[in-house]
Amino acid sequence: MSAPIVLLSGAKFEVTIDRLCYQLIENHKNFENTALVGLQPRGIYLAKALHDRLLKFLNKDKILYGQLDATFHRDDFKSHKGPLIPSSQSLTFQMEGRNIILVDDVLFTGRTIRAGMDALLDYGRPEKIELLVLVDRRYNRQLPIEPNYTGISVDTRASQKVKVNWEETDGVNSVKLMSIDKI
Repeated sequence: MSAPIVLLSGAKFEVTIDRLCYQLIENHKNFENTALVGLQPRGIYLAKALHDRLLKFLNKDKILYGQLDATFHRDDFKSHKGPLIPSSQSLTFQMEGRNIILVDDVLFTGRTIRAGMDALLDYGRPEKIELLVLVDRRYNRQLPIEPNYTGISVDTRASQKVKVNWEETDGVNSVKLMSIDKI
């Protein structure tokens, strides 16, 4: 495997998160009828970072935030060799009539997002669902899903992987592009 290419880190990573927050504020004003929902397992870190900054930028005490696991809504969950262990989820508010911003770290084929929308609809019918991703891998989409908000867009090959590192789990916030050697 060749050395990873750092796409975002340090100040650029932080500015990208801030820019996404400002775009959300521009479209959702004070978030009175809008909630952020992070997709497990890695979208929750981006959703939490956005949530914390939005509270600060808007000088608010509360913006609705939840975590959603779409494990059993995936179209490939039956093809796994071993038992699947779902991640925790927390949705403590009504979906009906709300604007929901579904948040994930990387958009690649679109299958995880489709599963996330299916899982979200189990909780009610939102007024609108928007998609926010930190990294849009533009090529190799298998479903017609496009983000409303994008941190960065990256043209990748199927033999590459985008890895988002989070301070909470990896000790640093960064986005790396790695080549995967074929065996």
